[in-house]
Amino acid sequence: MARFLKNKEASMGKSPGELIFIGEQKIDESRIQILDYDQEHLDEKFLNDIKDGIPYKDTATVTWLNVYGLHDTELLKAIGQGFGLHSLVLEDISNTGQRPKMEDYDDYIYFVLKMMRYDEDEGRIHSEQLSMILGETFLITFQEQPADVFEPVRKRIRNQKGRIRKVGIDYLAYALLDTIVDNYNFIIERMGEQIEDIEDEILDNPTKDVLTRINNYKREMNYLRKTIRPAKEFILQLSRLESDLIQEQTIPFLKDLLDLVSQAVEVIDTYREMLSDHLNIYNTGIGNKLNEIMKVLTIFSAIFIPLTFIAGIYGTNFEYLPELHFRYSYFVFWGVMLAVALVMVRFFKRRNWL
Repeated sequence: MARFLKNKEASMGKSPGELIFIGEQKIDESRIQILDYDQEHLDEKFLNDIKDGIPYKDTATVTWLNVYGLHDTELLKAIGQGFGLHSLVLEDISNTGQRPKMEDYDDYIYFVLKMMRYDEDEGRIHSEQLSMILGETFLITFQEQPADVFEPVRKRIRNQKGRIRKVGIDYLAYALLDTIVDNYNFIIERMGEQIEDIEDEILDNPTKDVLTRINNYKREMNYLRKTIRPAKEFILQLSRLESDLIQEQTIPFLKDLLDLVSQAVEVIDTYREMLSDHLNIYNTGIGNKLNEIMKVLTIFSAIFIPLTFIAGIYGTNFEYLPELHFRYSYFVFWGVMLAVALVMVRFFKRRNWL
C-alpha cells in the first residue's frame, strides 16, 4: 500500500461521517488499555468491554485510554457514543491516511500525527497513525498496533518519576507528543550519520550501489518531510490555543516541543540538500571518469593515426615503391613508426595531456 497517499476507493460515494476503515489491518483483534491515576493511586489494566471504561470520564483522576487497532468500526462507534465524539472525528480516526492536524471541539481537542520506526536492514521508515482525544479528565489514543514508543511514559507513571503524576491530563498529552518528536529526531540522527558517511564513498568509488542508496535516502527524507512539517504546524497551533483544556503551566513545555520539531524540520531540509549535492557529486564523478577514459582513447587514436597513414602507404600494391627492395626496409619502417609514436607521446606530456 502506498505511503504517501492511501487508497480511498472504499470510501468513494459514502456519506460524510460514515465509518469505513482505510488502511492496512495490523493486528487481529482490537484491545483497550487503561491507566487511571492521581498522586496516590494507579489503576492499569486491559478492558474486555469499552462500557467498563466510560465511567472513568466522570472521575477526578487522570484517565488514559489507549486503543490498539483501528479496523473495528463498531468499537469506534461505541467509544464515540460513550465519550461524545463527533462522527467526522471517528471517520478521521478510521482513515490511516490522515495528514497531521489539530481540531478544537471546545469540550475536547482532536489531533492526529504519525509515529515512525526506522528499519536499518531495509533502509525504510515504517509509520503508523496515532489519533488523540484530549478531554477535561481523559485522554484517548488510537494506535494501529501495540508499540513501545510510549513505554517510557508508562514507566514514569508507574514509578512516579518527574511531575507527570502531579499534573493534569494536558501534561500527559504533551509527554506523549514529546516522546513521538524525540523519536523523530532519533530517526533523523541515525539516517543523517549514514548520509554523511556516504560522501567518502562517492568520492572514492561512485558505484551503482551508492547511487541506489542516495535515491533511497532521498525517498525516505521526503517521507519524513511530508510527515513532520504538518506536525510542526499543529504543534504551533496547540501552543497558541486558548482553551480551558490546556493549562497555563503546560504552555512552556509545548513551546519547547515546538522548538524540537522545528529543529527536526530544519535538519531534514539540510539532509535533503546534502543528498542533492551527493547526487551532483556522483554525476560529476561519473562524468570525470568517462572523460578520463575518452582522453586515453583519444590519445591512442591520435598516436595511431600517423602510424596508420605510414602503414597504408607502404601497404599499397604499386610495383615501383621507394625502399621496396632495400634490404633493411622492414627495420627502417619500424624505426620510423616508433620514432613518430615517441615524439607524439613526448609532445602530449609537455602539453600536460598525459
